Amino acid sequence: MDLKKLMVDTKAVWVDFAGLEGFKVEVVNLSRKELNGLRKKCTTTKFDRKTRQAVEEIEEDKFVTEFTSAVVKNWKGLKLSYLESLLLVDIGGQDPNAELEYTEENAETLVSSSGEFDTWLNEVVFDLDNFRTGPEGEADAASGKVLPRRSVKNDKGSVS
Repeated sequence: MDLKKLMVDTKAVWVDFAGLEGFKVEVVNLSRKELNGLRKKCTTTKFDRKTRQAVEEIEEDKFVTEFTSAVVKNWKGLKLSYLESLLLVDIGGQDPNAELEYTEENAETLVSSSGEFDTWLNEVVFDLDNFRTGPEGEADAASGKVLPRRSVKNDKGSVS
């Protein structure tokens, strides 16, 4: 049996964001190879005149864009009122129960502006236990972990 044939390149699951009832994020596991590829894609080499050596630097904004695009595929249940606990927003005049639609731009803004969401996303994405049950597994709201599948159809800059 060949291990390479058993490996899965990518797997998406829906995970509950703990503490915000009904807010679920569809995330994709990021393999070591994919993460290294993202880093390489977002790294530039500059010449340091003082040391006279080439220095590699990660372009943070580009990395956030690429990372978010790679790991956040969708969400549902993100009420405007929930945004107030994740980042500084002014939702005056808006229905607090209205949901913010998922777009890549909204996801990127949330990841880059909310330390809490970014930290959660990194914890979820790099924890293999979240991806062991398959795409239809349910997540436990308290822990953010995906529960085992039942017979009935049942996370800026922190990555380095």
